[in-house]
Amino acid sequence: MKIAVFLPNWIGDAVMATPALRSIRFQFPDAEIVTIQRPYVADVLDGLDFVDRKISWHSGQKLASRFHFVKQLRRERFDLAVLFPNSFRSAWLTFVAGIPRRVGINRDGRGWLLTDALPAKDKSEPHPAIDEYLRIAAHLMENGQAESDISLPLSRALELAVTDADQQRWRSFLEKQSAEFKSRSLICLNPGGAFGAAKHWPTAHFAKLAHRIATELQRSVLVVCGPAEKAEAQQIVEQADHPLVTSLADEPPHLGLTKAAIQQAEFLVTTDSGPRHFAAPFQVPVVTLFGPTHILWSETFSERSLHLQLDLDCGPCQQRVCPLGHHRCMKDLGADQVFQAVGSLLSQQRENAA
Repeated sequence: MKIAVFLPNWIGDAVMATPALRSIRFQFPDAEIVTIQRPYVADVLDGLDFVDRKISWHSGQKLASRFHFVKQLRRERFDLAVLFPNSFRSAWLTFVAGIPRRVGINRDGRGWLLTDALPAKDKSEPHPAIDEYLRIAAHLMENGQAESDISLPLSRALELAVTDADQQRWRSFLEKQSAEFKSRSLICLNPGGAFGAAKHWPTAHFAKLAHRIATELQRSVLVVCGPAEKAEAQQIVEQADHPLVTSLADEPPHLGLTKAAIQQAEFLVTTDSGPRHFAAPFQVPVVTLFGPTHILWSETFSERSLHLQLDLDCGPCQQRVCPLGHHRCMKDLGADQVFQAVGSLLSQQRENAA
């Protein structure tokens, strides 16, 4: 059997799909499983044995390029397509590619394109993305064609891996750092978010937090970043103005390096963005700063996580840009409050380890 798995279009969601991917691999141990994803998601699952190959595609392709991609899918002769995205486009691609079985959530009017259209839940009621992906995996388990006779209990546990190349990227970064930086425990900060400006925590808040962690907790602080957050990461380091605070801004951007950094961290402080989800698979404690988004949508169910969100009449609004223009949900969440949360979770971890 040959299975095409269309991954979610966001980095964090791709991580949240790993429990479902694990189940699919267990159900079809001898199948060739190929992921179809946007290029910027391609490196997320490197090192895991859930998939055999990956194919990247660009949503903004010209008509001729889209036609070529459909022909590529046809040549693959997939037996089954699993659609984690809820988009009409992903369902259409599998339909015109002639994949005989197409499984996904019946949303955006695409039910007629699917052979197995699972009923959609009410979008007005927040529900975890992890559970939606697992619902698709459970449907496969309950509706035949599985190659394994053993039922695997569905688990929400997230999984990631760090490759040898990722480890080498991390070692190369460390070689450039001071002896003092390398001698201390590491706390990572993750600013930004591809969702939109409304998820951003102010740069000045991040800088103040970084300075307090370095001076009062005597930790090294690393600001991780993608290409879009490079300038912000540099500003955080500049404003923190402490030798123990640095960033990945001068490194070639690579998700593997970010995964390796977070895997080595004692702690992560992050906005509700993709790299936030790297903490749970590596059992790294994490404080997540929520603003416009409802916590339940991206719940990771990690016992080592702490969510911070202000209780405001206007939120969570789920808007990419603050519709009221004040952005209080993030601006009013102060660095001192977050620092206290960091200290609280660190104390809790020490008590658990004792």
